[in-house]
Amino acid sequence: MRAIRSLPLGGTKGNFRDDLMGPLLEALAQWAPALNEGWQEDDQAGRFGEQRWRALVDAGLTGLVTAEDMGGLALSVLELTEVLEALGHLCEDAGLGFSLATHLCSTCLPVAKFGSAAMQADLLPRLARAQIVGAHAITEPDSGSDAFAMKTTAIRDGEDYVLSGEKCFISNAPIAGICVVYARTHPTKGALGGFSALAVDCGSPGFSIGKPRKKMGLRTAPMADLHFADVRVPASRLIGREGQGFSILEYVMRWEILCVFALQVGEMRRQLDRCIAFAKGRRQFGAPIASFQAVSHRVADMHMRLQSSRSWLSRMVIAMEGGGQASLEIAAAKLAISEAHVANSIDAITLHGGAGFMSETGIESHLRNAVGGLIYSGSSDIQKNRIAAMLGL
Repeated sequence: MRAIRSLPLGGTKGNFRDDLMGPLLEALAQWAPALNEGWQEDDQAGRFGEQRWRALVDAGLTGLVTAEDMGGLALSVLELTEVLEALGHLCEDAGLGFSLATHLCSTCLPVAKFGSAAMQADLLPRLARAQIVGAHAITEPDSGSDAFAMKTTAIRDGEDYVLSGEKCFISNAPIAGICVVYARTHPTKGALGGFSALAVDCGSPGFSIGKPRKKMGLRTAPMADLHFADVRVPASRLIGREGQGFSILEYVMRWEILCVFALQVGEMRRQLDRCIAFAKGRRQFGAPIASFQAVSHRVADMHMRLQSSRSWLSRMVIAMEGGGQASLEIAAAKLAISEAHVANSIDAITLHGGAGFMSETGIESHLRNAVGGLIYSGSSDIQKNRIAAMLGL
């Protein structure tokens, strides 16, 4: 099997390189067995699949968004979306895809966009090869949706910032080498100007990682809390300008929604394929259950939700490629895809009957994983608030 990063880069056609994407997706398909091996056992145990992560790294997927001169593929918005949708379709370990999206969006993208040249040269080649894994720390015990009610501080002291506080529910924390920490750097300013982002080495003195968190879904994506006891962070690790944390986070969240929900669309495709095959093969009362209207209508509903989700994903891609904020499209896509995934997962379980309720089949894992999409990256209620505000309400 070939590493994706070794494939030749050709000319561009708009934002899509046909001579790259065909071979790239073909190579990705070859990695499917390695990306899926043992996933159910690890999911049931709540265990990170190190061998599957290594396969993902060897395939070159950790360098998808990094510049070519830094060891990556520098995919466009459209290309990245297609690769991640294909990964979601091929890889049954949803937690693995989630960890990859976290690595790409939490650290690779903000460092590439806002980091100094020295920071990029130091971190991006290592991130592209996953010699260090990326995470970011936003949520705190008293600030979830209201992210900028955070209490963690980073106070300038000479050539360092002194970082103090705690963060919770941090994806990739147990395996991370670099964490982008959002902290208050100005005590009296609000979201605009009061917060900054720092790339912090996870092995720094005073930096500690709590016990792994157990979750309902995405169990193979490791998560833990972080604690900062006067961690000294070199001022050279400030991402962008002091006080730019809000705009950096806004940028990151746009990409996070794109990446995570492109994966979910791929997962919904795989889910529908499996349901169609089951409905055709499963016989009850002397006929395939696909011949029963109650079943066929359920499958039709799943198809319509999938196509609606793909349409919203496409609208988000087009808006992001246009270079604008794409705020309405991103909020609507996140809301539509997350809720469609939950509904389709319930239908998939119901269609499979008792087998769908059994852990051994892996069908119920879709629902456990999908529910998280209603919460992370801005809950459904938050997305509705944003859509309403952009409609002038």
